[in-house]
Parts: sequence; structure tokens; C-alpha cells
Amino acid sequence: MNEAAQTYWNEFWERQGRDKPESVSAWPFGAAPDHLAQLVIDGIKTATCSSLISYEIENEPIPSAGDYSIILNSQDMPVAIIQTTEVNIMPMNEVSEDFASAEGEGDRSYRYWREVHEAYFKNELSRFGLEFSDDISLICERFRLVDVKK
Repeated sequence: MNEAAQTYWNEFWERQGRDKPESVSAWPFGAAPDHLAQLVIDGIKTATCSSLISYEIENEPIPSAGDYSIILNSQDMPVAIIQTTEVNIMPMNEVSEDFASAEGEGDRSYRYWREVHEAYFKNELSRFGLEFSDDISLICERFRLVDVKK
């Protein structure tokens, strides 16, 4: 985690007047970090998904309910804190219209979600030398906005 994110995290918990959780991650959203972060701040985006294989290849822990994350913009500066409320691992072709809409992107339709995410995952998997398939396992997270950096 970069220094700006760590400072934001520490200051947030000092304002809360209680001990901060031990673990937090800091990351930007996929292909359009500034736009997607703004959707979170505006209360439109309340869900996100990642490929399970990317977590496995990069040896990253799978998110779980209760986890905190600092959302970074395209300059790796912190803009908000979210808390994961629900995590489900499922094939991409079983993602619901409700979840697709909760991702808050485009016209919030399943069709839009599907097109954008298929392109994103095809690109991501090709970097690992893997082929896209309709049933790749996704980590589907729902979250709540905890704080917006002033």
C-alpha cells in the first residue's frame, strides 16, 4: 500500500475513535479507475467482480465479507473506503441481472455488463496465456461505501 493510502486509512480510523482492522487492501478498479471510483462515491456502483484465476495466479487472498478496501484513482491516490458485505464465487454465465446492474456501469443492463466484462476478461486472461470461456469463475463482491476522502 502506498503512503497516501496508508495515511488516509490511519486518519479515517483516528476519526472513528476505535482500533482499526489489521488488514486492508488498496487498489484501483479495472479499465477505468477514475470513472468507476466516482460511480462508487455517487452510490451507483455497489458491486464488482474479478476472475478467480487472477487471484490464484497472483497468489492473492480471496476477499471475504467484512474486508475493507481503499479505492485508488488512476494516479494511485486514495478516494474512498469500502467494506465488502458479500462474496460469491460463480461462473460468469450465472451472474444475475441484479448483480450486473449493481456494478453500475453503462446503462446498467446485463447486456452491457456482459459485453464489457467479456472484453475485459479476454484481455486479462490473454496476459496469462489463457483462453476466455463463458464459465470462467468470478469472485462477485457486493460492498458498501464507508468513507469518501475529503
